[in-house]
Amino acid sequence: MRLLLAGGGTGGHLFPAIALAEQLKHEDPQSEILFVGTERGLEARMLPELGWSLKTIEMSGWAGLGVFARLKVLGKLIRGFGQSRAILRKFDPDVVVGVGGYASVPVLLAAKTLGIPYLIHEQNAWPGLANRLLGRWAKRVCLSFGEADRAFYQSATILTGNPVRAAMENCPNLPEDKVCLLVFGGSQGARAINRAVVAALPYLDDWREKLEIVHQSGQSDYEEIVRAYQENGWPNVDVQPFIKDMAQAYAKATLVLCRAGATTLAELTACGRPAVLVPYKYAAAGHQSINAQAMAAKGAALMMEEADLTPERLGKLLNGLLHDRTSLLSISAAAKRLARRGSAARLLQECRTVLLEVR
Repeated sequence: MRLLLAGGGTGGHLFPAIALAEQLKHEDPQSEILFVGTERGLEARMLPELGWSLKTIEMSGWAGLGVFARLKVLGKLIRGFGQSRAILRKFDPDVVVGVGGYASVPVLLAAKTLGIPYLIHEQNAWPGLANRLLGRWAKRVCLSFGEADRAFYQSATILTGNPVRAAMENCPNLPEDKVCLLVFGGSQGARAINRAVVAALPYLDDWREKLEIVHQSGQSDYEEIVRAYQENGWPNVDVQPFIKDMAQAYAKATLVLCRAGATTLAELTACGRPAVLVPYKYAAAGHQSINAQAMAAKGAALMMEEADLTPERLGKLLNGLLHDRTSLLSISAAAKRLARRGSAARLLQECRTVLLEVR
């Protein structure tokens, strides 16, 4: 199979695409895979390090922009569309999978005009505008959440789950001998979470010598957060701008503090890790709050709104959970029950089914 994966920008879009690519290579080592993204996205830094082929196009986001800025984006869309057609003609894929992010838009439009079948993988419980529009021409829309089906009433949908990399699905049980708090706010960090955690350290003083903290800060906050831990005299902290091996970080974690993006939730459930979810309040259509509420309602996580993220509330919540292993094990078990293992294989099977339908 010749597979083209379009999109990226953030880890939430990119990591499921990598999981699908790894699954295809595992099942068919002779397959050919090409990613298409932008030079500004996470894919431009990460994919070459992992050995995957990447082509870049011009495109940028639309949400929250004024009239003149949106006119510039339309210009980029036109250029990106032309670049996408050239890439598609040269690579000649059997099928294209759009994984979300603004880079997927010109690629899927180009695939439509060239008669190349495409699928969409929708990670969230409520899709963004681009996927809702592009879904009408997709041969299949593969969903992570069944609730998203109502947005694609003109499309053939299937619930595949959100692919995670194989190492996530092989994550060990909660560690018994060490206690570790994993903190991250997505691939670019989250300033609200970063600052709340270091401000909450005085309320975690019971754990000063016993708790390891692994903290993905994002590049922009890295120096500030390192300095804050040093000023608080916290001895066992590993702050990184970006954690490359998230499977290892989850394996060490006793408790996770993070955002509520769909890919993060897929990883948490695959790894069976208890988490305090702080949804990003500006996420499109409030999808992170919807994601977090769904997890919390099933006992698979705790949810804290960003407006409630005071040092005292956060510190006391984390302290109480770390002292309550029974609750941690209960949340872990509930998270595992929500995991959709084998999602990458199911999504790949849909690609093959589509190829049989169009031939």
